[in-house]
Amino acid sequence: MTANVEDVAVVHRPTAFYLGTGRRKRSVARVRMAEGTGRIRINGRSCEEYFPMLRVQEYVRSPLRATKAVRTYDIWATIQGGGVSGQAGAFVMGLGRALASANGEFGQPLRDGRFLTRDARMVERKKYGRKKARKSFQYSKR
Repeated sequence: MTANVEDVAVVHRPTAFYLGTGRRKRSVARVRMAEGTGRIRINGRSCEEYFPMLRVQEYVRSPLRATKAVRTYDIWATIQGGGVSGQAGAFVMGLGRALASANGEFGQPLRDGRFLTRDARMVERKKYGRKKARKSFQYSKR
């Protein structure tokens, strides 16, 4: 049985993808971006579902607002490791790098907003003989 040309649904597949990798604390975000309508999918879920806090959602969209590209690109990301703050920071950096590779004119606003700068702060390791990295056990004089 053959299908007519009218019966086959045409699926629009983007031809050009822009990639960016972001890291923050223990989180790694791999961001893939293509021309589209402004959808953001993170680990197969929508941005609102993955980051339920409004403050974090605003932070995640801030590179798009800085470059005035809010409804221009569809974004897919896979994020691993860390907590909510680290994952949001990693996503923002990956998105900034993907936007910079998509359009050279986006570089300056992204640098001004510090979306391309790697935040090198990490958790300090626990030392032996102590409770945490710096906290010590209670000293007893007698």
